[in-house]
Amino acid sequence: MDHNSRVLEAPSLEVDSNVDHKDDPAKISSSGSWKSTYFIIGMAVVERFAFKGIETNLINYLTGRLGESTAAAAANVNMWAGIATLMPLLGASVADSYFGEYRTIVLSSLLYILGLGLLAFSVQLSSGSSPVQLQVVFFFFSLYLVAIGQGGLKPCLQAFGADQFDQENEEERKAKSSFFNWWYFGLAGGVTISILVLSYIQDNVSWSLGFGIPCFLMVLGLLLFLTGAGTYRYSIKKDQRSPFVRIGRVFVASAKNWRSITPTSDEEVAQGEIPHQQGSYQFNFLNKALVLPRGSEENKKACSINDVEEAKAVLRLFPIWFTCLGYGIMSAQPSTLFTKQATTLDRSIGPSFHMTAASLQVFRSLTVLILIPIYDRIFVPIASSFTRKPSGITMLQRIGTGIFLFILTMVFAALAELKRLKTAEKYQLLDMPKATLPMRAWWLVPQFIFFGISDLFTSVGMQEFFCDQFPSELRSVGLSLCSMITGLGNILSSFLISVIGKVTSGDGGDDGWFNDNLNRAHLDYFYWLLAGLTTLELVVFLFFAKSYIYNRSSTI
Repeated sequence: MDHNSRVLEAPSLEVDSNVDHKDDPAKISSSGSWKSTYFIIGMAVVERFAFKGIETNLINYLTGRLGESTAAAAANVNMWAGIATLMPLLGASVADSYFGEYRTIVLSSLLYILGLGLLAFSVQLSSGSSPVQLQVVFFFFSLYLVAIGQGGLKPCLQAFGADQFDQENEEERKAKSSFFNWWYFGLAGGVTISILVLSYIQDNVSWSLGFGIPCFLMVLGLLLFLTGAGTYRYSIKKDQRSPFVRIGRVFVASAKNWRSITPTSDEEVAQGEIPHQQGSYQFNFLNKALVLPRGSEENKKACSINDVEEAKAVLRLFPIWFTCLGYGIMSAQPSTLFTKQATTLDRSIGPSFHMTAASLQVFRSLTVLILIPIYDRIFVPIASSFTRKPSGITMLQRIGTGIFLFILTMVFAALAELKRLKTAEKYQLLDMPKATLPMRAWWLVPQFIFFGISDLFTSVGMQEFFCDQFPSELRSVGLSLCSMITGLGNILSSFLISVIGKVTSGDGGDDGWFNDNLNRAHLDYFYWLLAGLTTLELVVFLFFAKSYIYNRSSTI
């Protein structure tokens, strides 16, 4: 008896439901954990370098080389960025149902590289000062090909990285929470280098080279990822049915049995007992999926308790997901309106060097680079000593803190824009949109810094939350829903800009909040509106977060 107890208490040397590259059971000592995530984070850094190298300065390419108006270019950037962040839902669905994360990563990377290569080639199609129609069509085709490629790569890469940590192992469980911090640290590093290097090359050397470098580095990133194949843990499905089919059947069965009495005893439950765990009595109407039709002898038609609990877990997440959409609207501003603000200001450093407008975004990522080590190595241990939680604060507390900081970000942005407009009026430059205002670009730095601090809390918190709280076989989908927040936010931002622009413009279309002449526009009004909407979002978020029940207490 004592011998058996010792055997049961001994730490497992193998990871449940995981194999190595030889299809043997994955061992903790020789696979996964940090030794594998270095390759995965390296690939993620390259991917963010490439994507941000396109997105950061895209509005200037559209208004410059393609001759679009500020409003049209901002709408196009927001629409593309929105669709790019919606595509991960499709990519994650394909990965979780058919190809698996590893193969989806490889195939998506190849498509990504193709799109980047065609994008660089499209710049060569121009003739003269005005773009030809072929160039415009080819450019947007390549741009959306990149969006499709990153749609399969982004959620699967992060979920694959999280899968390298064994949730049943205490040390690896703690390391997994830290993984999300260092993942974002790596992304911020890639973004920082991209903004500093690529935006300068695109504005001062060549757009072809500025779009071609990301393509070359993506090839190197894919090779790096493939190099680590021998160290990875590969998940194997316990249930061969698609997780979408399993969860979908729960909702269908519940609807069919809506007149049935919710199961409360063993005789009314198709398989086993209703689990007595926290949260299992939420959404009791889904328990009707456990009821067999009268006279039926085909037990296979009943949903299992695990299926019902997975459906409840997914349903429980949607109020939180919905109340985070305001974050997505905020995330659209740095690469569009913040950047356009910077184009009108004095960006000189010394007598001869001038920063590009897009390079101001580096303060956002630099803030993340500086604060993540402080957060992970200092804040978390201190907070843990008070809260007794491995991550210091809960994931929802982290998200809520970030949303509050976004309100302050919009306040700083509105005040800086008000200062810019007063400067233009003071020096009689209201009708000189191409003139550089005698106002230093450093006035915009606080809003970028606060944006980075907000990202540290909200973005990282959401990634960990949706990965951790979704059923294990749907982690890629959980992370894609997290990306969808940004995607829908970009689309909502584009919609708001379009509607507000039409409503506030005069008969001649010369006035309004988003006038092409920013000295006559009122971006400050838009920022105050966003601050108000974010405040409302925070109130609703706190209401749902207060009643949310985590589905795994070990991760709180």
